[in-house]
Amino acid sequence: MIKFAERLQELRKENHVTQKGMAEFLKIQVRSYQSYEGGDRRPDYEKLVALADYFGVSTDYLLGRTDVREMPSDGTGA
Repeated sequence: MIKFAERLQELRKENHVTQKGMAEFLKIQVRSYQSYEGGDRRPDYEKLVALADYFGVSTDYLLGRTDVREMPSDGTGA
């Protein structure tokens, strides 16, 4: 779970977005979003997918299952 928290914070900072801005995007409280970055809480499936889409990365990248940021372009999902 630590990998997710680290990557989420890294992507947010790279994109110059505040925690408040991310919370507003996800329609959650700022404290809830801060808990994602702190590793204390996990997003539900819909929010995980929304985060991946927002940053243009795969959910596997966000979860630390791969170090490849880009989503596959061949449509296979592999």
